[in-house]
Amino acid sequence: MTDQSPAPTRRLRPRRVLLVALISAAVALVLTLVIGNFMPAQATQCDPQVVKGQKIDAAAIGMLAALNGTGEGRGYADMSFKDAAGAPTTIGNFAGKKLLVNFWASWCVPCREEMPALDAIATKYNSEQFMVLPINLDVGESGLEKAKKFLADEGLQNLPLYADSTFDAFKRLQQQAVAIGLPATLLLDEKGCELAVLQGPAEWDSPDGHNVIDALIGT
Repeated sequence: MTDQSPAPTRRLRPRRVLLVALISAAVALVLTLVIGNFMPAQATQCDPQVVKGQKIDAAAIGMLAALNGTGEGRGYADMSFKDAAGAPTTIGNFAGKKLLVNFWASWCVPCREEMPALDAIATKYNSEQFMVLPINLDVGESGLEKAKKFLADEGLQNLPLYADSTFDAFKRLQQQAVAIGLPATLLLDEKGCELAVLQGPAEWDSPDGHNVIDALIGT
C-alpha cells in the first residue's frame, strides 16, 4: 500500500475477472484453513443460514463463480465506519435492507475497474429492500478526499461515500479469514448477517451478477 497514486479506470475484461476471482478464491480458501487452525474461533453474531447461503452459491456461476455462499453465522451489525460528513455509523443502521458491501480503495486498480459495474447495480437495484454499500479504505487524513475525488471524476452518482480510514473494519475480515485483500465483497441479509463472500473483483453488471443480486433479494 505504498503507491497510492491514481490510475486510469478501465472496464473489467471477462477473462481477467474470472482468472483473478478464481486465484483470489483459492488463496482465500488456503488462508481460511491456515487461520482456522491457528486462531481462536470467533463468536457468531447470527444464527446459521446455510440454506440461504446455498441458494446464493447456486446462483453464482460464470463471471460470479468465485463467490462463495456461506451463511455460517458471522454478523457485522456492529461494524463501524463513517459517512461522507465524517459522522460515525454502522452496518446495523441499514437494518431492513439486504446489502452488497464492497471494500475498496482509490489506489487499488481492480477496485477502480469494478466501481462502474457497482454503480450500475446500484442504479438498477437500490430500493427499500436492497442497497450497494461501498466502504472506502484509503487511510490517513486525506483518504476521504481521495475517495470523493475518484467518485466525482468517474461520475459514479449512485454510490454513496462511506469510509474507514483506520482500516479496522477490513482487519476484522482478515482476522476471521473472510478476506485477504481488495476488493472484497460481502452479501448480507437485512440484519447484517453474512450470506456470501467474494474475494476479488467481479463484473457485477452482467447477467451472472444480476442473478446473484436477484438470489440475495429473494432469500
